Amino acid sequence: MRRSIGLVLGLLLAVAGSVLGAGPAVAENAPNGYPYCSSSSSDPDGDGWGWENSASCVVRGGAADTGSGSGGNAPNGYPYCANGSSSDPDGDGWGWENSRSCVVRGGAADGGSGGGGGSTACPSGMSCGSYSVSGLGYRKQQIRNAGGNSLDLAVAMLETENMSTNYAYGDNKTYDAANFGIFKQNWLMLRSKCSRFSGQSVSQWNNGAVLNSNLSADISCLHQSQSGYGLNTWFAGHRNGESGLNNPNTSDINGYKTAIYWIKSRIDSNSANLSNDTRFWVDVRPI
Repeated sequence: MRRSIGLVLGLLLAVAGSVLGAGPAVAENAPNGYPYCSSSSSDPDGDGWGWENSASCVVRGGAADTGSGSGGNAPNGYPYCANGSSSDPDGDGWGWENSRSCVVRGGAADGGSGGGGGSTACPSGMSCGSYSVSGLGYRKQQIRNAGGNSLDLAVAMLETENMSTNYAYGDNKTYDAANFGIFKQNWLMLRSKCSRFSGQSVSQWNNGAVLNSNLSADISCLHQSQSGYGLNTWFAGHRNGESGLNNPNTSDINGYKTAIYWIKSRIDSNSANLSNDTRFWVDVRPI
């Protein structure tokens, strides 16, 4: 009997020791550094980002979970394509998976800053610089939490000081030339490549105004357009509309592209630039 009691006490002590020795649970983070959400219900708009405990979180396996099969991010901030080149039918290095753009590992788009480099010197023949804008850091975080990357930040940063939609309606343009959202995307490209506006006509251009108040949709349309056209053609159309799409290699378009990549290179040069109030600028002629 004493032997049985001793065995029971020994087992109880072992269990108690293992319980007492166990440390508190540690929240697991996604590859991008944000914690995983405890529930997908924290992501009502389905973009892969949730909100729990007063902070952003990543839905496991969602669009923002860059480690869920793609093998991490390319140097330009986009996730690698899980299906490789099969997701890139036009061979430009960009694919489309899980409703967003991805980079084919080793392809043409898997090259870091895309030519902008990390130099602090201004692009040749251009004026450039940086200064602080109150509240810009918070806006940067909003854009990133909605799925944006450093290239997206650079495009928006060049367009407006606050990366906002506080500019003249349509950017004082109409029909296919009208611009919407923080990136000033034109209606022609929106209705051509963004599923939200697929099949809509030139005369329905006012429908693009929804992007002025829906950041997630704005970023989604941008990525769809970049993927659908290929990044080089996208730059041309974004800069000069239909004329740019038809003639994508003008000096003006190449200058615009250089300016964007210079801003991106400055953002990428220090992780603090992803969330601080610093605005980088290049003097590009508005059109």
